[in-house]
Amino acid sequence: MSQSHRLATGGQIDRARRLGFEFDGRRMQGHAGDTLASALLANGVKLVGRSFKYHRPRGVVTAGPEEPNALVELRDGARREPNTKATTVELYDGLAARSQNRWPSLERDVGAVNGLFSPLFVAGFYYKTFKWPSVFWEKVYEPAIRRAAGLGRVSGLEDPDSYEKAFAFCDLLVIGSGAAGLSAALAAGRAGARVILCEEDHALGGRLLCETENEVDSMPAAEWAKAALAELASLDNVTLMPRTVAFGSYDGDTFGALEKVADHLPVPPPGQPRQRLWQIVARRTVLAAGAMERPLVFSGNDRPGVMLAAAVRSYLHRFGVLPGRRVVVFTNNDDGWRTAFDLAGAGAEVEAVVDARRDVRGDLAERARRLGARLLPGGRIVATHGGRTLEQVSMVDGEGREHRVVADLLAMSGGFNPTLALTTHRGAKPIWSEAIAAFVPGDPPARMRVAGAAAGAFGLGAALRQGFEAGTEAAADCGAAGSSGRAPASPEDRPFGIAPLWHVEGRGKAFVDFQNDVTASDVVLAHREGFRSVELLKRYTTLGMATDQGKLSNANGHAMMAGLVGKTMTDVGTTVSRPPHVPVAIAAFAGHSRGRHFKPTRLTAGQAWAERQGATFVEAGQWLRAQWFAAPGETDWLQTVSREAKGVRESVGICDVSTLGKIDLQGEGAAELLNRAYVNAFAQLPVGKARYGAMLREDGFVMDDGTVARLAPDHFVLSATTANAARVMKHLNFVAQVLCPSLDVQLASVTEAWVQYSVAGPNARRLLQAMLGEAIDLSNAAFPFMGVAEFEWAGVLARLFRISFSGELAYEIAVPANYGEALAERLMEAGRPFGVVPYGTEALGVLRIEKGHVAGNELNGTTTAADLGLGRMMSTKKDFVGRTLSQREGLLDPKRIRFVGFKPVDRTARLSGGAHFLDLGAEATTANDLGYVTSVAFSPTLGHWVGLGLLRGGMERAGERLRAVDLLRRSDVEIEICSPVFVDPEGARVHA
Repeated sequence: MSQSHRLATGGQIDRARRLGFEFDGRRMQGHAGDTLASALLANGVKLVGRSFKYHRPRGVVTAGPEEPNALVELRDGARREPNTKATTVELYDGLAARSQNRWPSLERDVGAVNGLFSPLFVAGFYYKTFKWPSVFWEKVYEPAIRRAAGLGRVSGLEDPDSYEKAFAFCDLLVIGSGAAGLSAALAAGRAGARVILCEEDHALGGRLLCETENEVDSMPAAEWAKAALAELASLDNVTLMPRTVAFGSYDGDTFGALEKVADHLPVPPPGQPRQRLWQIVARRTVLAAGAMERPLVFSGNDRPGVMLAAAVRSYLHRFGVLPGRRVVVFTNNDDGWRTAFDLAGAGAEVEAVVDARRDVRGDLAERARRLGARLLPGGRIVATHGGRTLEQVSMVDGEGREHRVVADLLAMSGGFNPTLALTTHRGAKPIWSEAIAAFVPGDPPARMRVAGAAAGAFGLGAALRQGFEAGTEAAADCGAAGSSGRAPASPEDRPFGIAPLWHVEGRGKAFVDFQNDVTASDVVLAHREGFRSVELLKRYTTLGMATDQGKLSNANGHAMMAGLVGKTMTDVGTTVSRPPHVPVAIAAFAGHSRGRHFKPTRLTAGQAWAERQGATFVEAGQWLRAQWFAAPGETDWLQTVSREAKGVRESVGICDVSTLGKIDLQGEGAAELLNRAYVNAFAQLPVGKARYGAMLREDGFVMDDGTVARLAPDHFVLSATTANAARVMKHLNFVAQVLCPSLDVQLASVTEAWVQYSVAGPNARRLLQAMLGEAIDLSNAAFPFMGVAEFEWAGVLARLFRISFSGELAYEIAVPANYGEALAERLMEAGRPFGVVPYGTEALGVLRIEKGHVAGNELNGTTTAADLGLGRMMSTKKDFVGRTLSQREGLLDPKRIRFVGFKPVDRTARLSGGAHFLDLGAEATTANDLGYVTSVAFSPTLGHWVGLGLLRGGMERAGERLRAVDLLRRSDVEIEICSPVFVDPEGARVHA
């Protein structure tokens, strides 16, 4: 197709560069600088999609990110991207786009039959229609709704592109590159402030690129914008960021911004991301995001060929495109007339100018008469006519007489809504301005100034002044001492005249929300059925939902409701805008955190050594840990695990426990911090000793357990479970910074800095003494149970802890991570005379279950210290986190499930983790449930399976026989409740 609607001259496009693209398989051409929407209009394409609910023909309405209709699929294969606004897609050579929500074709969409059933699809139909019969919901209604819901199709393939995250800091962040934004950036940049200017569009200049009558400093507005941008680009302290939209305002003066680095290319260059997510921290901010024109609500206002008047000027002056040749302009404000004049100047025939106001500025009316256009002051558009595009327009004049004219373009202007979403993200509420019939920023966040059209100042001169003042003030506040120079000026500063018009009565559907097919009658129905607040109106009708977020629809819909309830717009208000206020791809939020990078595998320093030993690995929290070490001839994992556990009990074994969280606390307040965080006391813990402790969440439930070692009066090292290490670190920081801010204490996570091995078994002391030699005395008298020492061994700083998770004589030795592999080799060499065995997490679990130690299965976030048999540890002489709420009546209920051990009556029976406890003969129902199994293991020491669990009544039921029932695995085993300590209940081995 030829570019039938491209003007011979004009526009900001590069006519020397022709770009080929496709739409629904048809080959077309555009130019560098085009958007997909402008290129489609240049080629005479008006029908670009089908509406969501009724599948009505839809065309381009706007020229920016507020576009509700022209949503297309881009690209093919894994890069297929649905629901992209054609008005924001920068044209590139080879671009392939397809229309959405139609079948079998855009022109012949069978879904248009929905229009015949429109009386059934009114507001709230989905709440009312699918209730009966109830059995139909799961098999009929829900599948049908899911098939119909949504627009576009995702590829279902892995995204081949990469995404980055980046951070930036500046004195002044300017959002928007129109008149106010450029003026603010110039003022602050000249003064020496560090400035970042963000602009969503690929071309900077905003509305200055879309008007021809405006002048700045005696220059055409577009030429002044180019000169201003050249000056800004020459300043080292100014960063220009085109293709970057600031989508959210957050605490700490932080802004989220999305930079589309390579969306304008078929494929990102090697090593370049497709998009980059910025977190920008700004000392001051100027919001100069402009305003969005709103449509008028009348019958047939959604027909292709009906566009916003200011958007028509954008296509005319920025892209050199004439969207229609026979035009009607419908407006309620002065700005709409400019579109009529500019279209006439471009060669279009202006059939009529319909202004809802009876009193129109004389100069506007006189100028329009010279064009030969029919003028209808006090008039209305009551209907549009045509098939898939606009062909005729019906209108009434101020006396109620109806007229019909032939037209292929209807330019409408219902006023302008300042783009103020970023002012509301931190709680500020907009206020209604009668002067411009729109919401304006009320009390914006601290350190943010709003300038230009975003503040409701629609005159060019006012925008320039406000922007320059805001930039000058921001620079001074940030300490910039340079001169801002002279403020730019413009003679175009006339007041904005408007008379609100929210709805024109007429025959046929009048759309308030184009994207969600919400009509004026839907708003009336919501009022009639009691959904009258703007929040309920939104949810009942879907007004302002989806990617539109009410940009075009909210003001009209809320004003209509205000009229129905007899309130002012101030009383009715508006819904809250939430970030992101434009769509942001999930991939951009993820950045590199996808696939294996979503949760990077962390390897201990002894990983290579474990691999050489033939370890089988398992993911444990964020780490990869050795699960077991199979020996030659072993074919079953249980055989391997039993050998390892037995080797520890009978001689000695080593296990890599480096993944346990290690947190270093130093400072005079470290002991008191631990006292507040743990249920038991640590203030009087002697230097050179360790103590087992448990900490609670604020709600009184156990968060984690571990040991705390005191290396010096003001130096502690605590351990946390592998899975909870980060959570414990976060909790301790909360205690230090919020609950005890006066304490002198510093915390650091040192998990990765130290490699740590457990050496456990009757020969543990002999192994270590052989390896450490004279570096430390390991006699029972010199280094008793729970002893701690820091010493130098072979020129390396080492730490030794006499603690036991296995119930055996055991130690944990730690050295800097660089020596991890060497430590494992030395341990194996020293232990060879004793038949040392490396053991993994499975054997570690067997040993702890045999000894009755609680671990992650029991520390599941629903258990209290009393539930786990740790109640006596809770100090009555000090306060600690969670103490008060741990005393709630429900948590002290003796009927709560408590920690127990159990074993099968038939010693050959195998136990099942996750099974539920039931009385003998009781039916396996929830009502008869007595608790559940948390951990099971085959005990090579005892020769049968043993288990731990949480049972109603706890150890008061010791000796009773119950059943452990697992319906999933079809297991039903008779068990006997017993002490959770199965091996060495006297604890003699740990003190050996």
